[in-house]
Amino acid sequence: MATMTELSPTVEKSKFSQNTQVDENLVPKKVPSFCSTRYGLALITHLCNFMVMTQYVAINITMVAMVNGTNHQSRFNGSTEMLPIDSFSGSNDVPKSLSAEAPVYDWSPQIQGILFGSVNYGMMLTVAPSGYLAGRIGTKRVVGVSLVGSSLLTIFTPLAADLGLAFFIATRIVQGLMQGSIFGGQFALWEKWGPPHERSRLCTITIAGMPLGAFAIILLGGIISQSLGWPFVFYVFGGIGCIYCLLWFALVYDNPIFHPWINVTEKEYIVASLAHQVIPQKQPLPIKAMLRSLPLWSIGVCNFSHQWLVTILIVYMPTYISSVFNINIRDNGFLSALPFIIAWVTSILTGQLADFLLTKNFRLVTVRKIATFLGNFPSSALLLVLPYLTPSYVTTMTLLMITCGLSPISQSGIYVNPLDIAPRHSSLLMGVSRELGCAAAIAAPTVSGLLLSQDPVFGWRNVFLLLFAINLSGLIFYLVFGDASIQDWAKERKLTRL
Repeated sequence: MATMTELSPTVEKSKFSQNTQVDENLVPKKVPSFCSTRYGLALITHLCNFMVMTQYVAINITMVAMVNGTNHQSRFNGSTEMLPIDSFSGSNDVPKSLSAEAPVYDWSPQIQGILFGSVNYGMMLTVAPSGYLAGRIGTKRVVGVSLVGSSLLTIFTPLAADLGLAFFIATRIVQGLMQGSIFGGQFALWEKWGPPHERSRLCTITIAGMPLGAFAIILLGGIISQSLGWPFVFYVFGGIGCIYCLLWFALVYDNPIFHPWINVTEKEYIVASLAHQVIPQKQPLPIKAMLRSLPLWSIGVCNFSHQWLVTILIVYMPTYISSVFNINIRDNGFLSALPFIIAWVTSILTGQLADFLLTKNFRLVTVRKIATFLGNFPSSALLLVLPYLTPSYVTTMTLLMITCGLSPISQSGIYVNPLDIAPRHSSLLMGVSRELGCAAAIAAPTVSGLLLSQDPVFGWRNVFLLLFAINLSGLIFYLVFGDASIQDWAKERKLTRL
């Protein structure tokens, strides 16, 4: 795991205490806040998540243009109270607004679900190992190299689709290997850069790049698809990702000790704040104790259930809107993108709120559970209600925006929680919990595609009902077994210095 063992002996002796608590006298009282190196690093990582999310979500909006019959006349009208028949049935005419040169494929809803989920097969293999690897060799290398690979494969995606379905799926899986390394490896940064009382803010600023990336790709993807053809969505955002990699390698440093431009006061503040997490020597991972830890399992199970919700929102929102309203892909992109800009704002504010509650003497476990509840239950409940309402632009988009706006609140709950229960192993544990999230990202579109294929009338109701049941089950498990105190198996062994 990433530790502070790279510090020089002089700094180690003067700044680190052998106690589990930080000596408040060693922590500078006045340090830079938002205009600081650590928040600048959070912004850079925010942009990294923005880039990788545009590459991850690109297929979700372009699928409307890639597949025959995804933009057909809806059989739903304003006076009908039943859920509209899904957009996969109908004629096979290519929308006239799309570029004639853009290829169109005959993929069923079930095949589309497999394509949506295929990237996560690769992610499952690298999310957890990349967190461990980043703790050993550094986030800069792991994330930077992976982002280069993901960006190049994004540019290659249209050609992969032309080469055949099997080749396309294989390309998506390899891209998932790269993206999993990005999502899993980045959190090792905050083991060395994140003071404990600022981790909610720093992590949520970082993660907030994801909904902003989803907003940008869905909005601009619809415009690009209609004006230039869907392949240019991949060319544009893959190219931008390659350019961004230069910024990443130039500005990111794994340890504040070695950062060339950091303010000395800020450096001392970060080092002193993390003094109690020093590991004097390498110690083996307590694998058996981890497997028996209910607080750890509760994080993973709730991560799975929440990621099921997020996957349905990201993957199927353009398709759902297309099935309800007879609109072109440009307008679909605009409507589908709106909820994610709300999610971006919420992502940033939720970390500020969590840290504020901690300053008001709220228990840490209480803050984590409140955030997790607000990010899960209301969102899944609103989606459950959505198919039973008479759809209109106002009601549909209002509910979707509220759902997307509340969902990121969980970022200050289950996603930060590994830093609380096991700070020494947090990068690995965040990777493991995201591993379970990847399993949900695979299962959700695959199962949903099957439900939509088998029941064209009530398919969406079944999709949202299953989502609610899974989400509620994971939430209850976390509320019962979740914890925020350092677990016994994660505590540093006391060693005597000679």
